[in-house]
Amino acid sequence: MSSESETDDRADPGASREGLQGPRPEEREYPRGRRSEQGFRVDPQAEATHEPRRTTISALVEHEPGVLTDVSGLVSRRQFNIESLTVGPTTNPETARITLVIEEPEPGVRQVEKQLEKLLPVISVRELGDDAVRSELVVLKVHGDSPDEVHAVTRMFDGRTLDAGPRTITVEITGDEQKIDDAIDAFSQFGIRELARTGQTALARGNEWTTDAEEDRYERMHEQWKPDT
Repeated sequence: MSSESETDDRADPGASREGLQGPRPEEREYPRGRRSEQGFRVDPQAEATHEPRRTTISALVEHEPGVLTDVSGLVSRRQFNIESLTVGPTTNPETARITLVIEEPEPGVRQVEKQLEKLLPVISVRELGDDAVRSELVVLKVHGDSPDEVHAVTRMFDGRTLDAGPRTITVEITGDEQKIDDAIDAFSQFGIRELARTGQTALARGNEWTTDAEEDRYERMHEQWKPDT
Protein backbone atom coordinates (compact mmCIF):
# COMPACT_ATOMS: atom_id res chain seq x y z
CA MET A 1 0.00 0.00 0.00
CA SER A 2 2.81 2.32 0.93
CA SER A 3 4.67 1.54 -2.30
CA GLU A 4 1.56 2.29 -4.40
CA SER A 5 1.05 5.63 -2.63
CA GLU A 6 4.64 6.65 -3.25
CA THR A 7 4.23 5.75 -6.92
CA ASP A 8 1.12 7.92 -7.14
CA ASP A 9 2.97 10.81 -5.49
CA ARG A 10 5.78 10.58 -8.01
CA ALA A 11 3.29 10.48 -10.89
CA ASP A 12 1.43 13.56 -9.66
CA PRO A 13 3.53 15.40 -7.05
CA GLY A 14 1.19 18.37 -7.04
CA ALA A 15 -1.65 16.18 -5.75
CA SER A 16 -0.09 15.63 -2.33
CA ARG A 17 2.38 18.49 -1.78
CA GLU A 18 1.30 22.01 -0.99
CA GLY A 19 2.92 24.82 -2.97
CA LEU A 20 3.57 22.76 -6.07
CA GLN A 21 0.12 22.96 -7.62
CA GLY A 22 -0.08 24.39 -11.10
CA PRO A 23 0.01 23.48 -14.78
CA ARG A 24 2.53 21.02 -16.07
CA PRO A 25 5.49 22.40 -18.06
CA GLU A 26 3.88 21.53 -21.39
CA GLU A 27 0.69 23.36 -20.33
CA ARG A 28 2.34 26.63 -19.30
CA GLU A 29 2.22 29.79 -21.42
CA TYR A 30 5.61 31.05 -22.55
CA PRO A 31 6.53 34.57 -23.77
CA ARG A 32 6.14 35.11 -27.48
CA GLY A 33 7.78 37.47 -29.92
CA ARG A 34 11.34 38.17 -30.96
CA ARG A 35 14.04 39.73 -28.79
CA SER A 36 15.86 42.96 -29.60
CA GLU A 37 19.64 43.06 -29.94
CA GLN A 38 19.80 44.02 -26.24
CA GLY A 39 17.80 40.90 -25.29
CA PHE A 40 14.52 42.67 -24.47
CA ARG A 41 11.31 40.93 -25.49
CA VAL A 42 9.40 42.79 -28.24
CA ASP A 43 5.64 42.63 -27.86
CA PRO A 44 4.45 41.08 -31.15
CA GLN A 45 1.00 42.67 -30.85
CA ALA A 46 2.43 46.16 -30.38
CA GLU A 47 4.90 45.60 -33.17
CA ALA A 48 2.19 44.38 -35.52
CA THR A 49 -0.26 47.22 -34.85
CA HIS A 50 2.21 50.04 -35.57
CA GLU A 51 3.70 50.15 -39.05
CA PRO A 52 7.02 52.03 -39.36
CA ARG A 53 6.72 55.53 -40.78
CA ARG A 54 9.31 58.01 -41.95
CA THR A 55 9.37 61.39 -40.25
CA THR A 56 11.61 64.36 -39.48
CA ILE A 57 12.42 65.59 -35.96
CA SER A 58 14.03 68.97 -35.29
CA ALA A 59 15.89 69.58 -32.04
CA LEU A 60 17.17 72.96 -30.88
CA VAL A 61 20.26 72.39 -28.71
CA GLU A 62 22.88 74.40 -26.89
CA HIS A 63 25.84 74.98 -29.19
CA GLU A 64 28.53 73.37 -27.08
CA PRO A 65 31.20 70.68 -27.52
CA GLY A 66 29.92 67.13 -27.26
CA VAL A 67 26.22 67.78 -27.92
CA LEU A 68 26.26 65.88 -31.22
CA THR A 69 28.06 63.00 -29.49
CA ASP A 70 25.36 62.93 -26.81
CA VAL A 71 22.57 62.78 -29.39
CA SER A 72 24.24 60.23 -31.65
CA GLY A 73 25.17 58.11 -28.62
CA LEU A 74 21.56 58.08 -27.44
CA VAL A 75 20.39 57.08 -30.91
CA SER A 76 22.96 54.31 -31.10
CA ARG A 77 22.17 52.88 -27.65
CA ARG A 78 18.43 52.82 -28.26
CA GLN A 79 18.81 51.20 -31.72
CA PHE A 80 16.56 53.76 -33.41
CA ASN A 81 16.42 53.47 -37.19
CA ILE A 82 18.03 56.76 -38.27
CA GLU A 83 18.00 57.66 -41.97
CA SER A 84 20.10 60.82 -41.55
CA LEU A 85 21.34 63.25 -38.88
CA THR A 86 22.56 66.78 -39.59
CA VAL A 87 23.61 69.66 -37.33
CA GLY A 88 24.25 73.35 -37.96
CA PRO A 89 24.06 76.82 -36.41
CA THR A 90 20.92 78.95 -36.08
CA THR A 91 20.32 82.71 -35.87
CA ASN A 92 21.42 82.46 -32.24
CA PRO A 93 25.18 81.76 -31.95
CA GLU A 94 24.52 79.96 -28.66
CA THR A 95 22.26 77.31 -30.23
CA ALA A 96 22.39 74.76 -33.04
CA ARG A 97 19.75 72.77 -34.89
CA ILE A 98 19.87 68.99 -35.17
CA THR A 99 17.64 67.41 -37.81
CA LEU A 100 16.92 63.69 -37.62
CA VAL A 101 15.12 61.65 -40.24
CA ILE A 102 13.91 58.42 -38.68
CA GLU A 103 11.80 55.44 -39.71
CA GLU A 104 10.10 53.92 -36.69
CA PRO A 105 6.66 52.66 -35.57
CA GLU A 106 4.60 55.30 -33.75
CA PRO A 107 5.81 54.28 -30.25
CA GLY A 108 9.39 54.57 -31.49
CA VAL A 109 8.83 58.09 -32.84
CA ARG A 110 7.42 59.22 -29.49
CA GLN A 111 10.30 57.52 -27.69
CA VAL A 112 12.86 59.42 -29.77
CA GLU A 113 11.24 62.70 -28.79
CA LYS A 114 11.08 61.79 -25.08
CA GLN A 115 14.67 60.58 -24.96
CA LEU A 116 15.97 63.71 -26.72
CA GLU A 117 14.07 65.97 -24.32
CA LYS A 118 15.88 64.32 -21.39
CA LEU A 119 19.32 65.38 -22.66
CA LEU A 120 20.59 68.48 -20.84
CA PRO A 121 21.84 70.36 -23.92
CA VAL A 122 18.47 69.94 -25.70
CA ILE A 123 16.26 73.02 -25.50
CA SER A 124 13.27 72.06 -27.64
CA VAL A 125 12.18 69.06 -29.74
CA ARG A 126 9.47 68.85 -32.36
CA GLU A 127 8.30 66.46 -35.07
CA LEU A 128 7.83 68.36 -38.33
CA GLY A 129 4.78 67.92 -40.54
CA ASP A 130 4.73 66.48 -44.02
CA ASP A 131 4.65 70.00 -45.49
CA ALA A 132 7.97 71.04 -43.90
CA VAL A 133 10.61 72.53 -46.21
CA ARG A 134 13.39 69.96 -46.61
CA SER A 135 16.66 70.14 -48.49
CA GLU A 136 19.97 68.34 -48.73
CA LEU A 137 23.20 68.50 -50.71
CA VAL A 138 25.22 65.94 -52.63
CA VAL A 139 28.71 66.29 -54.09
CA LEU A 140 29.53 63.82 -56.87
CA LYS A 141 32.83 63.08 -58.59
CA VAL A 142 32.38 61.42 -61.97
CA HIS A 143 34.71 60.38 -64.80
CA GLY A 144 35.50 63.23 -67.17
CA ASP A 145 35.33 61.31 -70.46
CA SER A 146 32.16 63.16 -71.55
CA PRO A 147 32.46 66.69 -70.10
CA ASP A 148 29.76 68.25 -72.29
CA GLU A 149 27.21 65.63 -71.26
CA VAL A 150 28.17 65.93 -67.59
CA HIS A 151 27.73 69.70 -67.72
CA ALA A 152 24.35 69.27 -69.44
CA VAL A 153 23.09 66.99 -66.67
CA THR A 154 24.45 69.41 -64.07
CA ARG A 155 22.48 72.28 -65.61
CA MET A 156 19.37 70.10 -65.82
CA PHE A 157 19.44 69.71 -62.03
CA ASP A 158 20.38 73.37 -61.40
CA GLY A 159 23.71 72.17 -60.08
CA ARG A 160 27.16 73.71 -59.93
CA THR A 161 30.49 72.45 -61.20
CA LEU A 162 33.03 72.57 -58.37
CA ASP A 163 36.03 71.10 -60.17
CA ALA A 164 36.74 70.03 -63.75
CA GLY A 165 39.88 68.26 -64.90
CA PRO A 166 40.95 65.96 -67.70
CA ARG A 167 39.98 62.83 -65.75
CA THR A 168 37.24 63.80 -63.29
CA ILE A 169 34.46 66.35 -62.83
CA THR A 170 33.00 67.19 -59.43
CA VAL A 171 29.54 68.74 -59.18
CA GLU A 172 27.18 69.90 -56.43
CA ILE A 173 23.41 69.41 -56.42
CA THR A 174 20.96 70.70 -53.80
CA GLY A 175 17.26 69.96 -53.40
CA ASP A 176 14.76 67.63 -51.81
CA GLU A 177 15.38 63.93 -51.40
CA GLN A 178 13.69 62.92 -54.66
CA LYS A 179 15.73 65.41 -56.67
CA ILE A 180 18.96 64.16 -55.13
CA ASP A 181 18.01 60.54 -55.84
CA ASP A 182 17.20 61.40 -59.46
CA ALA A 183 20.47 63.32 -59.88
CA ILE A 184 22.51 60.39 -58.58
CA ASP A 185 20.75 58.07 -61.03
CA ALA A 186 21.41 60.48 -63.90
CA PHE A 187 25.12 60.90 -63.11
CA SER A 188 25.64 57.15 -62.70
CA GLN A 189 25.85 56.82 -66.50
CA PHE A 190 29.22 58.59 -66.38
CA GLY A 191 30.57 56.40 -63.58
CA ILE A 192 30.46 57.90 -60.08
CA ARG A 193 33.89 57.66 -58.49
CA GLU A 194 32.98 59.26 -55.16
CA LEU A 195 29.90 60.68 -53.50
CA ALA A 196 29.20 62.68 -50.33
CA ARG A 197 25.62 63.31 -49.22
CA THR A 198 24.68 65.52 -46.29
CA GLY A 199 21.27 64.20 -45.31
CA GLN A 200 18.20 66.37 -44.82
CA THR A 201 17.88 69.64 -42.99
CA ALA A 202 14.44 71.13 -42.54
CA LEU A 203 12.32 74.03 -41.33
CA ALA A 204 8.59 74.39 -40.75
CA ARG A 205 6.80 75.92 -43.71
CA GLY A 206 5.56 79.50 -43.94
CA ASN A 207 4.92 81.58 -40.83
CA GLU A 208 5.03 78.51 -38.56
CA TRP A 209 7.99 78.29 -36.18
CA THR A 210 10.12 75.15 -36.21
CA THR A 211 10.51 75.16 -32.41
CA ASP A 212 8.72 77.13 -29.68
CA ALA A 213 12.02 78.19 -28.12
CA GLU A 214 13.03 80.06 -31.28
CA GLU A 215 9.70 81.88 -31.39
CA ASP A 216 10.07 82.97 -27.75
CA ARG A 217 13.58 84.30 -28.37
CA TYR A 218 12.49 86.16 -31.49
CA GLU A 219 9.62 87.81 -29.63
CA ARG A 220 11.94 88.93 -26.82
CA MET A 221 14.45 90.33 -29.29
CA HIS A 222 11.69 92.06 -31.27
CA GLU A 223 10.46 93.81 -28.12
CA GLN A 224 13.99 95.15 -27.54
CA TRP A 225 14.19 96.49 -31.10
CA LYS A 226 10.93 98.46 -30.82
CA PRO A 227 11.59 102.21 -30.57
CA ASP A 228 10.50 103.96 -27.42
CA THR A 229 7.23 105.86 -27.79
